[in-house]
Formats: sequence, structure tokens, C-alpha cells
Amino acid sequence: MHYYRYSNAEVSCWYKYLLFSYNIVFWLAGVAFLAAGLWAWSEKGVLSDLTKVTGLHGLDPVVLVLVVGIVMFTLGFAGCVGALRENICLLKFFCGAIMFIFLLELAAAVLAFLFQDWVRDRVKEFFENNIKSYRDDIDLQNLIDSLQKINHCCGAQGPDDWDFNIYFNCSSESKSREKCGVPFSCCIPDPAQKVVNTQCGYDVRKKSKSEWENQIFVKGCILALEAWLPRNIYIVAGVFIAISLLQIFGIFLARTLISDIEAVKAGNAF
Repeated sequence: MHYYRYSNAEVSCWYKYLLFSYNIVFWLAGVAFLAAGLWAWSEKGVLSDLTKVTGLHGLDPVVLVLVVGIVMFTLGFAGCVGALRENICLLKFFCGAIMFIFLLELAAAVLAFLFQDWVRDRVKEFFENNIKSYRDDIDLQNLIDSLQKINHCCGAQGPDDWDFNIYFNCSSESKSREKCGVPFSCCIPDPAQKVVNTQCGYDVRKKSKSEWENQIFVKGCILALEAWLPRNIYIVAGVFIAISLLQIFGIFLARTLISDIEAVKAGNAF
């Protein structure tokens, strides 16, 4: 075996192992997301019957976790192996994928700012579709409950949106005990109660709307989120900038390492 020493071109060990360390975090996070997602699916019996995924008309949060896990695992693996093996193809794949994700995020942010009414309509439609499937999936149920409790809101535009769900619908044909009610996450919490009253929303919409304010949140979650964003714009901007800088740093490391490898190969060819 022959060893070559290049006076003008060499692969920087700093960039090589810095990129490896950068990607090992991605890879481990991807493994964690995949493990959590598969565990959640096994608990719901989805792994033994995949039709349960297609049967849900709303969002299964576990699918989102799995997609994020697969993307992070793939990018982390490509970056780690590409850096250690000095594989230009894997490094270019990693760099291109990070660049593509960065541009998607930037485009989404710009379009959301320019077409706010369209985004609001899509969010409303998304929320209403998930209200319909509230009782069909425990993870979706927990997600909606968390959103309503954290933001002190109920429904997309208001409590009456729970008519979209067959269990909470006020129609005379419904035989559900939750008929004309709202989920417990819509209820104004009582500081004196140490145990959550999951029946606090029963029959509340049978009362006059003037009485609702004493028992449940009357603001819709879309309005609550719209009010939350201006108050926390610096936090949102800070998170977006931090993620963007991390992505740009990863692209810089990958491009620098690719340039080093190509320079060494070009020098070796002469």
C-alpha cells in the first residue's frame, strides 16, 4: 500500500470530524424519533393492521414523527458515512437535501406572510378535519387537547365547531352522552380541583351562549394562535434563525469537505 503526502491539497481532519460530529447528532435523533414512532404504532396496533392508518381521516401525529425520524436518520447516515469515507456522492446528497429543506422553509415562510388569508383558510380546514376524527385516534386527541389547553381556546373558530364531530354534534339523531358538549380541554380549569373533570364539557352548548364564558373557552384556536404569534414573534424568529444557521453551517462543512476531496483527487491525477 502506498501513502501519499500532498503539499498543496489535503482533506482537513477538522472539517471531516466536525461534519461527522454534526451528523451523528442528526442520526441519533432520527433513531430516537423512529423508535418513538414505531413504539406508538405498536401500542395502537397499527403495525399489525396498517389499514388503521388509511382509515383515519385526520392527522396521525405519529406519522409526522416517523417522517421526521426517517429524514433525520437518512441525512445523518449519509453525512456520517460520507465524511468518514470521504464519499463525494453521499456528501453531495447530504448537502443538496439540506439545501432543499432550507429553501422549502424559506419559501413557506415567505408565502405564509404574503398569503395570510389563504393560510388561515387552510389551517381552519385542517383543524376542522381533525375535529371530525377527534375520537378516532388517541394521539390526535391528545394533540388537540394540548392545543386547546395551552392556548385557552375551543374549536377552530369557536366551540360550535365541535358539531363537526359525530359525538359532540347537537343534532337530535345523536345518542352520544357527549351530545352538544365540548371536550374537557375546552373547560376553564378550576384551581381548586386536583383531578381533571373529563365530563366538565357535557351539555354546555345546550345553554345560552352568554353562559358559556363562565364554563368554557369561547375563543377559537385560530384566533388564539393569531394573537399568540405577534406576542412571541422574537422567539419564533430566533428559532427560525437558529435552525437556518445550523443548516447553513452543515452546508458549509459539506461543501468545504467536498472541495478538499476533489482537490486531492485532482492532485493525485497528475
